[in-house]
Amino acid sequence: MNVDEIMMLAALEEAKTAYEQGEVPIGAVVTKNGEIVGKGHNRREFGKNALYHAEIEAIDSACKKLGGWRLWQCELFVTMEPCPMCAGAIINSRIKRVVFGCRDLKAGSVGSVVNLFELPFNHKPLYVGGVLEKDCADILTRFFRELRKRNL
Repeated sequence: MNVDEIMMLAALEEAKTAYEQGEVPIGAVVTKNGEIVGKGHNRREFGKNALYHAEIEAIDSACKKLGGWRLWQCELFVTMEPCPMCAGAIINSRIKRVVFGCRDLKAGSVGSVVNLFELPFNHKPLYVGGVLEKDCADILTRFFRELRKRNL
């Protein structure tokens, strides 16, 4: 198992926490020099706030731990391709590299619907998709299957 997969497993643990709380199971971790400095998972339902995405939570946590908003030495690992809001937060926080699990064909903004990282912003994060893709997609599939059954 390589470093990207190990860190994605940590993001999956965050996704599992969201799942257990009845949230859409997406998790994220921010690392610096291979050490986790920020964690987050979706909390939109609990917090009643559209901004409470896993990536935003992990970035906020990392900024607080590191004492600044510029995360140029950091990488972000997230179980699902970032949406436009999260891709913007990644650009604005200067994260150097993003690794995501499964694609988001409805709102993915790192290649699926649009790629904000390739637009002429002042920062262009490197990115890799498809890391532990099946595991990341499976937890989402299971969550929405169970949600549909409850809502019948």
